[in-house]
Amino acid sequence: MPSFDVVSEVDMMEVKNALEQANKELANRFDFRDAKAEILLEKESIKLSAINQFKIQALEEIVLGKLARRNVSLKNIERKDADISPLGHARQELKLKMGLETDMAKTICQAIRDTKIKVTTQIQDKQVRVTGKDRDALQEVIGVLRAKEFEVALNFTNFRA
Repeated sequence: MPSFDVVSEVDMMEVKNALEQANKELANRFDFRDAKAEILLEKESIKLSAINQFKIQALEEIVLGKLARRNVSLKNIERKDADISPLGHARQELKLKMGLETDMAKTICQAIRDTKIKVTTQIQDKQVRVTGKDRDALQEVIGVLRAKEFEVALNFTNFRA
């Protein structure tokens, strides 16, 4: 039976490359000379720190701009509020969303069912497996999902004919 998986993943190599570019820009910018600004990648989150709230906002714009330029979907980045210490030092976390949450997977399955295309859906861990009798039906489902707007960016993997 032909099938494919609907997933929501971020290409970590592109994220690393974007953060390297952001660090290079940070080193060259005059307004960040004494800002003690820092960008760190830890597993599935990006940690930003700077001397004050204005610098952290500028740092966030730099990072998001570099990620967008490297085709990393900003839908998969959850921005948390900046923590500002009493001395004024600011920290912020940008969390990378990896995989589909259960409620999002259910929303995707319902959207596929609403199309009345003869395919079956199955939620597996953090992905949705779509199975059908012919490839044309599966390609039609992919087209429908691409046309709809979801909270996270969708990727289609493991297309088996």
